[in-house]
Amino acid sequence: MKQSAHSRRDFLGAGALACTHWLSAVQKAGAKPDRADGPVLSQRAKARRVIMIFHCGGPSHLDLWDPKPDAPAEIRGPFQTIATKIPGVRFSELLPRLAPLADQFAILRTVNHTHTQHNSAMCWSITGKPYRLDSTLINPGPTDFPSLGSVVCHLARRERSFAGSAPYVITPYPSCDSYAYLTPGQFGGFLGKLSDPFILNLDPSIPFAKNPFSQSAEIATASLQEKMALWGSLDRSHGEFARQKSDAAQFLGQSPIHEASRLDLEPDRVRESYGKHPWGNAHLLARRLLEAGSCFVSVVNGPSITWDTHKNNFETHKKRLVPPMEKAMAALVNDLIQRGLWEDTIVLSLADFGRTPKINADSGRDHWPQCFTALLGGGPIVAGAVHGASDRTGAYPKDFPVSPADIHATILEALGHAPEKLVFESGDGRPIAYSDGSPIRRILA
Repeated sequence: MKQSAHSRRDFLGAGALACTHWLSAVQKAGAKPDRADGPVLSQRAKARRVIMIFHCGGPSHLDLWDPKPDAPAEIRGPFQTIATKIPGVRFSELLPRLAPLADQFAILRTVNHTHTQHNSAMCWSITGKPYRLDSTLINPGPTDFPSLGSVVCHLARRERSFAGSAPYVITPYPSCDSYAYLTPGQFGGFLGKLSDPFILNLDPSIPFAKNPFSQSAEIATASLQEKMALWGSLDRSHGEFARQKSDAAQFLGQSPIHEASRLDLEPDRVRESYGKHPWGNAHLLARRLLEAGSCFVSVVNGPSITWDTHKNNFETHKKRLVPPMEKAMAALVNDLIQRGLWEDTIVLSLADFGRTPKINADSGRDHWPQCFTALLGGGPIVAGAVHGASDRTGAYPKDFPVSPADIHATILEALGHAPEKLVFESGDGRPIAYSDGSPIRRILA
């Protein structure tokens, strides 16, 4: 897709506007009755929170998690494979830090759906539901199906099972295609603004140790007012911004979110382990947000469709994309384990889709939703399980196909909810069943 006129800085700066809308929704909610039916949090809950690492644009499963060393060269690509701690399971040589941690995850090698365009595919992965059309030229709306994060936030709020000031956070930027089209399905949709994410940006142009909220409210307000046009097509309620800005500034300055954003408080060895780059910042921030009380954090490895490697797939994966992703993700897993958070935290690694088995004429791989890989670990997830196998070229599931809805249902089950019983009320009052999928029982302890 062609880049829009909005700069990357404009896009990142606009995220803080979500604070005023989210805060306004909280203020207006009062004692308003909950709009969801379903069971209360059960005693079977073995996890309390979720981190979703979303690889925006679709990394190549064949060059990362599901290599095919015995396939022809035009399929297997140039990379060698390395052993993991799971017998018989190999990863790409690009993953020397994550291969030793493979036995902490269940590896789902047969994820599939049918959307071939980025925004609709990302929406399907994030909500567990297909979008009404398969397109990139779409934006969020108030009648959208809510994201998994919004649903987890909604249920946690209903059960009063979170203690933080922002239960659902996206960092460092929401998913989008070419900045012009913001991915539907990341927000509260018909659940309302109270279930929207708090979008917390750590702008990579800011020195690593600097608190992103250290600028004055006046400067922040001026900056936001310049960037409102980017969000104008999504929400016409910006006229309330002036009234809300002082409350928002006070909220930012006093909430646990403010302290969580102080990455400079971390020991330098920890900061170095994650990597002092945007993805490293975001992964470290995710851990700090959990400790501050958030119950769902979406870490977006973007911005925009960063993993869209139609050209130079192998060089781009090897030199630019995989090293920071792998370093940050491995550091996060090790950190959660060392801090005793892994046992009650679910970590999901997911994308819009995978890439074509056959390498194209530009040494790239194209969109491929028919079969790709997700990693799911922590909490009651069976460590070291491998669910399903792709065929000999990584093109289609050979057995045990998995949908995004199945992954969502598995996470909700791990959090103590019965997904098959969750029914929400849409904006026009119709009951809507949450889940089209079923928990993957063989990977749940």
